[in-house]
Amino acid sequence: MKYSKLVSLLLVAAMSSSFIAGCSNQNTSETTSAASESVVAGETESIEVQETEVLSTPTPTPEPVRHIDPDTPELEGYDLLWSDEFNGDSLDTSIWNQEVRQPGWTNNELQAYTNSEENVYVEDGRLVIRAIQNFNEDGEAYYTSGKITGRGHTDFLYGRIEISAKVPQGQGLWPAIWMMPYNESIYGSWPRCGEIDIMESLGHQTDITYSTIHYGNPHAEQQGTLTLEDGLFSDDFHVYALEWEPGEMRFFVDDICIHTVNDWFTGSSLENTRDYPAPFDQLFFLQLNLAVGGNWPGDPDETTDFDNATFEVDYVRCYQLPEYDTNVERPPMTFRDLADDGNLLWYEEEENLYDERLWTFLTTNGGVGSGVEQDGMFVITTDEAGTDDYSIQLVQADLPIMNGNSYTVTFEACSDEDRTMVVDVSGPHAGYIRYMADTTVDLSTSWQSYEYVFTMMENDDNYGRIEFNIGGTDSTSTVRIRNVRIEITE
Repeated sequence: MKYSKLVSLLLVAAMSSSFIAGCSNQNTSETTSAASESVVAGETESIEVQETEVLSTPTPTPEPVRHIDPDTPELEGYDLLWSDEFNGDSLDTSIWNQEVRQPGWTNNELQAYTNSEENVYVEDGRLVIRAIQNFNEDGEAYYTSGKITGRGHTDFLYGRIEISAKVPQGQGLWPAIWMMPYNESIYGSWPRCGEIDIMESLGHQTDITYSTIHYGNPHAEQQGTLTLEDGLFSDDFHVYALEWEPGEMRFFVDDICIHTVNDWFTGSSLENTRDYPAPFDQLFFLQLNLAVGGNWPGDPDETTDFDNATFEVDYVRCYQLPEYDTNVERPPMTFRDLADDGNLLWYEEEENLYDERLWTFLTTNGGVGSGVEQDGMFVITTDEAGTDDYSIQLVQADLPIMNGNSYTVTFEACSDEDRTMVVDVSGPHAGYIRYMADTTVDLSTSWQSYEYVFTMMENDDNYGRIEFNIGGTDSTSTVRIRNVRIEITE
């Protein structure tokens, strides 16, 4: 089947919606207002809002309009579907909705999204989304910010969308460029409906950018990252782009492809009830927002500079090929062979724990340390334990974990002093679900042997991962690990 851009526009007029912004798990159908409850008790005067209806029943879709900014350049091989160069003096409401939300609506975020021009405005040819820190009469901080969406105006199916943006720096700031389906009811609530995150950045780590898709039931995800060797994404504007085609998505930063995905599903656990490429075969719309706090970045602190807490966008451009071939099939799942001795894990003669080939040493969330293979054992040194057990990690990924199989995990370990670590087998592409539960291991100065058995109850996974989590404890004692095996239990 061939799919043309004309179909994209006609589909908008033919579809209806049951939409709850962000595909939240909250089932709200009432009319809500960011001023209907105090942001912080006793203080709402600084927030001007208008009531926003959150729908749980189908509603007709507005007639689509192609929004083309005359200053948008052509892109060879593509037709321009819609764009905004932000050359006016205010937000173009024929393209964008300014969403209003209470604090804590999703992800335990702190901000209220308002319709105030203090939080969302156009200035000097750029869209500015500003997070503002306020204080109530008791001196307690509360936050406002902005979120805009193209829902009902610029929904599209397939194309190349690119956004030139500069992210803010600061603990607790969380800018995002992401997409949600116009009609959530087609495949069901999040994550079955699908989500496409073109760019996310954490204000305390602006040398890293993330691109992710979410889908499935249970929740599955695939994520790509790019880490700058020099400078920060908060130093200047960068172009974040998505090329979305039937059966494949490619994510770019400054024309560097950082992530390609072509394998996803939606449906119930152990049963894919929708044909590929569902759920990413329906109209999606773009969203731009700047969150404050939340589960991922953590809350702001005294170092966060709210005078410069701005997410700036120079342009948004959406192009589309003249036609797309929708006759695509889900790639067959391929599984890595077992080693000759039956071990799911593979070893190299000289393990480099930083080349991400087999065994890999990782740090995050304040973890500082190093890993090396010496004399047939892994030596993990910790300088700073970080905030979480996974702040210091030794892992091997791409393990073939099959539904119905039981597996035996064995290893030997010791440390320079008594301490603990946490061992698990996870599914990074399945929302880090645990196939073998997080298991606390007591370590001593003498080598000890450990054995654990688990049964795989979820979908087959060719991207399973064993994790030795050594961070997040009071101890920074060096840990040694050897003879790690995962075998199918007979």
